[in-house]
Amino acid sequence: MYLDKAGLIALWRESLLAQKVLSSKTKGYQNHPQLKRFKNHTEPGKAIGHYLYFVYDEASKRGYHFSKEKILYSSGQIPSLIVTEGQLQYEFQHLKRKLRKRDPSKYFELFEIKKIEPHPLFKVIKGSIESWEKVEKKIKV
Repeated sequence: MYLDKAGLIALWRESLLAQKVLSSKTKGYQNHPQLKRFKNHTEPGKAIGHYLYFVYDEASKRGYHFSKEKILYSSGQIPSLIVTEGQLQYEFQHLKRKLRKRDPSKYFELFEIKKIEPHPLFKVIKGSIESWEKVEKKIKV
């Protein structure tokens, strides 16, 4: 919900690629750090499918027409994915830094956010930035 148009479209494309990786339909992209959160899930294919469904839903609310048929799994209940507070905060700051240049109005909109709401599939736990994250040295927002 915090992404601008360009970010939402990129997330859709990258998540579809992640779905291909997790279903062994491509050789590339297999070592991307963000994939670890899905690979560690008990049902990686279903987890990325649920993730994609919520991206699709957000896009639909905004009037975009993403192809729901590209989602391999999106029904049934699955366990949540875990995200640490530190990782969520890091990703939010990273997004704001990108939006500062790409979409200043969206950037200023995010300053109203007091509590970051994660993607509906995620459960937030205490903790710092994940060990797999490639941390940029300085993030100023």
